[in-house]
Amino acid sequence: MAIKKQPAKSGKPGISTALEVHLGAAGTLVGHLNYVSQGRREVSQFAYDETWLAHPDRFEVSPDLPLEPGYQPRRAPNVVDSVFHFALADSAPDAWGRRVINRIHAKARRDNPRLSPLSELDYLCAVDDFSRIGALRLCKEGIYLRTVDEGRRTTPPMIELERMYKATRAVETARETVEDLRYLQGKGTSLGGMRPKCTVLDQNGTLAIGKFPSVNDTINVTRGEVLALRLARQAGITTANARCVTLNGTPVAIIERFDREDGDLRVPYLSAASMLQASRQNAHAYTEIVDVMQQKCSHPDNDARELWRRLVFNLLITNTDDHLQNLGFLYDGNGLWRISPAFDVNPMPGKVRESKTWLTEDAGPIESVRMLLDTCAYFSLTDAQAKMILAEVLDAVMDWRQVAVTPEVGLDAQELDDFEDAFEHAQTDQARKILGRPMLRPELAEDAG
Repeated sequence: MAIKKQPAKSGKPGISTALEVHLGAAGTLVGHLNYVSQGRREVSQFAYDETWLAHPDRFEVSPDLPLEPGYQPRRAPNVVDSVFHFALADSAPDAWGRRVINRIHAKARRDNPRLSPLSELDYLCAVDDFSRIGALRLCKEGIYLRTVDEGRRTTPPMIELERMYKATRAVETARETVEDLRYLQGKGTSLGGMRPKCTVLDQNGTLAIGKFPSVNDTINVTRGEVLALRLARQAGITTANARCVTLNGTPVAIIERFDREDGDLRVPYLSAASMLQASRQNAHAYTEIVDVMQQKCSHPDNDARELWRRLVFNLLITNTDDHLQNLGFLYDGNGLWRISPAFDVNPMPGKVRESKTWLTEDAGPIESVRMLLDTCAYFSLTDAQAKMILAEVLDAVMDWRQVAVTPEVGLDAQELDDFEDAFEHAQTDQARKILGRPMLRPELAEDAG
């Protein structure tokens, strides 16, 4: 939907746009968003509606928006952070979505050179209402922001997945047509991350993510992600449902959205970065997340133990893309949150086993099983409990070859060699040694510690 922009209320030329922010399938009015742009200067302002402040189920929709009357301003503190408050920024497109939006805009400017450059508000509004992450919804003059006509048809069914793949591949190779971009609008702009993807309605009508291979892949990344998610569930980690489908020989990962419930109900979502109110420029630690859990989560000790289990799993499968946007929280009622199912978990063979997010502010990145065991008490675990979790995770990871060739994952025997280094390495042997099991690679005994 096109947004009408009004001149800013100052002597300098600019634009000012006002939107309503609604919540959930019921569309409860939560607040009002104003965006003002004057050249490179951008500012957003959010104010809770009086009806929300008086609502019996009110809660802070974003950690940087306390429940108080009046407009609360936000400016981007640097070039990598958002001009919008954290919960709204979580629903904006990231690298892949912005890439598609930029291509759409570039094509439009060829026909209309006077078209203004894209603003941060344009990116935020380019996400289709039906598939926007979480439960916040943007509304203009009583109409939710949609990229195409109203209705579920904004998100394609599984039968159109091959068409989506061809359009995303055209964008990746810079050979997209106007028709490709028109088809991707909204469908391919709702999600973060750098890899080509789309939103799709699964066969049972649930909202899902379709993740496609990239032209830059050297291994079967899509099947690898489904393998990791299925192993994670086997390791006792809460995950979204995931499987691979094949389109004329091309594997596509289908991952069910966990911010939706039956009847298209929407669940509020925050990334860990938002929960910490963290800049993307700064390093943060998992112990900081545990501290926030104690304040903001309904079952903080359980969530802390779940987080530690995930850290062990990440290390043992060499998932090193563990930045704070790849960990999230779902609203659990009464102003409290719970850790979301695991997502964006990928085995990365050939990578240095070092986490992006630090373990503690003093210890630095996670490099070994021993580091995790030494800090287990901070995650509400005794040493015995931690070793029990380690054993459960190790058992699941060591089953990777068997799970990899199941129909739901679909790796073939030759592709297993591509992933071996991600699952069988010095840290899996360190875990085996700690648990009193025979080592897989005695030659790595020194590295295993």
